[in-house]
Amino acid sequence: MSEKQKLDSPKFYTNRELSWIAFNDRVLEEARDADNPLFERVSFLAITQSNLDEFFNVRVASLRKMVSVKYSEPDAAGMTPKEQLKAISKRVHAMVAKQYRTLTRSLLPSLRHRKIYLRTPEELTEAQRDFIGDYFHQEVFPILTPMAVDASRPFPFLSDGSMNMAVRLARPDGDGKHHDEFATVQIPGGVPRVIHLPGGDEFIMLEDVIRTFVNELFIGSTIKETATFRVTRDMGLDVDEADASDLIKEVQSQLKKRERGRVMRLEVDAGMGKRLVRYLTKQMRIDSDDVYPINGPIDLTFLKQIIKRVQPDPDAVYPEHTPYLNPVLQNQNIFDTIRQQDVFVHLPYDSFAPVTEFIHQAAGDPEVLAVKMTLYRVSSQSPIIKYLKQAANNGKQVTVLVELKARFDEENNVHWARELEEAGCHVIYGLVGLKTHCKLTLVVRRDEDGLRRYMHMATGNYNDVTARLYTDMGLFTCNTEIGIDASSIFNMLSGFSEPPFFHKLSISPDGIKDFLSDQIDAEIKEARAGRKAIIWMKMNSLSNPHMIRKLYEASAAGVQVNLLIRGICDLKVGIPGVSDNISVHSIVGRFLEHSRIYYFYAGGEEHVYLSSADLMTRNLKRRVEILFPILQDNIRVHLLQIFDLMWSDNVKTRVLQPDDTWKLVDGRGHPRLDVQEYFVEHAAAMNQELLPVPESTPAVTNDGQGMRFTPLQSPDDPGLGKAGTRV
Repeated sequence: MSEKQKLDSPKFYTNRELSWIAFNDRVLEEARDADNPLFERVSFLAITQSNLDEFFNVRVASLRKMVSVKYSEPDAAGMTPKEQLKAISKRVHAMVAKQYRTLTRSLLPSLRHRKIYLRTPEELTEAQRDFIGDYFHQEVFPILTPMAVDASRPFPFLSDGSMNMAVRLARPDGDGKHHDEFATVQIPGGVPRVIHLPGGDEFIMLEDVIRTFVNELFIGSTIKETATFRVTRDMGLDVDEADASDLIKEVQSQLKKRERGRVMRLEVDAGMGKRLVRYLTKQMRIDSDDVYPINGPIDLTFLKQIIKRVQPDPDAVYPEHTPYLNPVLQNQNIFDTIRQQDVFVHLPYDSFAPVTEFIHQAAGDPEVLAVKMTLYRVSSQSPIIKYLKQAANNGKQVTVLVELKARFDEENNVHWARELEEAGCHVIYGLVGLKTHCKLTLVVRRDEDGLRRYMHMATGNYNDVTARLYTDMGLFTCNTEIGIDASSIFNMLSGFSEPPFFHKLSISPDGIKDFLSDQIDAEIKEARAGRKAIIWMKMNSLSNPHMIRKLYEASAAGVQVNLLIRGICDLKVGIPGVSDNISVHSIVGRFLEHSRIYYFYAGGEEHVYLSSADLMTRNLKRRVEILFPILQDNIRVHLLQIFDLMWSDNVKTRVLQPDDTWKLVDGRGHPRLDVQEYFVEHAAAMNQELLPVPESTPAVTNDGQGMRFTPLQSPDDPGLGKAGTRV
């Protein structure tokens, strides 16, 4: 057996879908952690629901399509699509039970302790019963439509995520006999699902109100059973770009079609009778494994409605966070600043304002000739869009790549594409068969010494909302070679250009995979020569078999590999002779870890790169992504500090075990370090100018053994981001 065949063995890989479920369980653990503020725990539980919804919309749907066409090839872990679906059902059923134990045994009692109540109809006072009666008849009854099912009226279509009530009733016939009938009532989406009752912070679910008065919808019949249920459908978007003469119209057409996708999951009240369950299962054309009995209100995202309508105690939420805005980026020409040196921004601890200001100043600067930008996800009221339109109105040449296929942002992006076109921007939609996921802005400006390219490159989206919730990193630079590469990328995206090479940037498809493979090979060579060899990587997900195999090769050669992975990790640790030099940490906390860092010791030269790409096959093979180097020493050192601090986190870090479980790191005997909390507090101190300005910036000695700091350079260097990060 060859070395490659050995490292391709299924026993060395974890199934991607099961690894994702393990990630969602780590999110669920945050809901169960009593050290977290109560409202944040409630929010974490709601997030596990929305995560699962999307998982069924996309991942489970994809596996079902494979099964339907009799595709039976196993994945890297040796599991066929049918086997994966079976394992998913088992794991998710267990997770759902854990979600509702968390709700009923922990969170609802904790809310009640703070005098926040979710009431059932039986618990209402007389005044509250009168209130829901009036509410039902005035606000709800007029918009309800009971849908009977019989020979002349087929089972109604139920949209993805909609809440419905199944009703089993008895109707008299002309002979006085009663016959069982079935009907549905959709819980209206235009009415708040959580109703605020009089008498304090007390609430009742809309479906409970409807159930109380449901007999008024079926006058002359006897209600025998009512139970709520919810369907989750295939929400994948199947766009045939090769045959689409107008991509934007094709995407709009597919958005309408996917609303009628096949049912992937049926959630039902745990008390629903077997007869009703069988009936719904048959109508949905699903198996019993796809039915999820729910011991509580279906769809836990309702919890966010409660906490949004209650004034929280200060200890019930995370303290307010104000990002730090580097003084060098305030009240001056941003292009002058970037010309002096590169500038690094670490979100959400640093402000996103410089990114929007970069576009804003470009729009109004008479010396700016062109603005080019990629947009993957933007907010519904994006200031970026506003400034791009201003730039076009001011006569700049504005080219914007809008990725119409950004999952679940398609409709929003179609809207923005239309607006930008109407404002005079050149809007392009990328390359056939590829999503454009890179985050890149290029501004061409006429300086005193000639034309110069100014760039912003980032690991995250140009979204001012998620910039407050996701940890991402960005770099402003006017490096000449990077500028040439950036122009080549836009020429490739907008025309038929095929650059023969890139000077500083690496581009997917394939380019990032090949580049990182070469860097790993260089570390392997160093290790085999008996020299120090270290790889540090931070990403959202690791699932590409080629990259996992390369990391196994590195570990087997003696390279120390430290991986920070938020979500999916198909790599296994602790395999003797294969992965015993690999450690994997995962941080799940207040902010969603979204940045991607790739570091190689490189014989002491210490190469550091940021990227829009995770090490997943889709990022490396089916998307346009960029990986860019950090060339300025102080920023490079600062990034290594950030990684080292994150690796030393002993509050929110979970460590991957050889049996594929994740365990909280043992922080006993060590000072407490919640790294996200540390960065928030440091930003606050810098905002208030409470931190003394140190004489030098502490730098990390990168031996992979934890934090060791030595003085390096002045913290006043604007490229450092937050001057003088100190541990």
